[in-house]
Amino acid sequence: MRYRPHIDGLRTLAIIPVIIYHLKLPIGSRDLLPGGFLGVDVFFVVSGYLITLILLREQAETGKISILWFYKRRARRILPALFLVIFASLLAGWFVMLPSDLERLAFSTVASLTFLSNVYWFFELGEYGAQSGLLQPMLHT
Repeated sequence: MRYRPHIDGLRTLAIIPVIIYHLKLPIGSRDLLPGGFLGVDVFFVVSGYLITLILLREQAETGKISILWFYKRRARRILPALFLVIFASLLAGWFVMLPSDLERLAFSTVASLTFLSNVYWFFELGEYGAQSGLLQPMLHT
């Protein structure tokens, strides 16, 4: 697939409200963007569009879609960044976290590595965007 700069632009625009949401910038008695996760939704729509294009092109070229090949490509692209984030988070956590927070980081890291993050955070926080989840490095895995 050829590079499409306008799609990167959409992704950039989608991330900005999420960053502003996490900064908790007050405007009067409210935060600047209390619904900042709309950017996450836009990001997922753009990603879904790209994934669909890739799969449709593969089907057109080969007559089939290989889910195994799809996930191999995704793993080669995503896992190096995931490992870097995990390593940096564990290193920083060792120096700045209390033992109870470090234990939570360890459990959430294992959940990330086993692709069970959503299950872990569902039981740990009880709701998406819970106040206790704001300072969890592995929350977005």
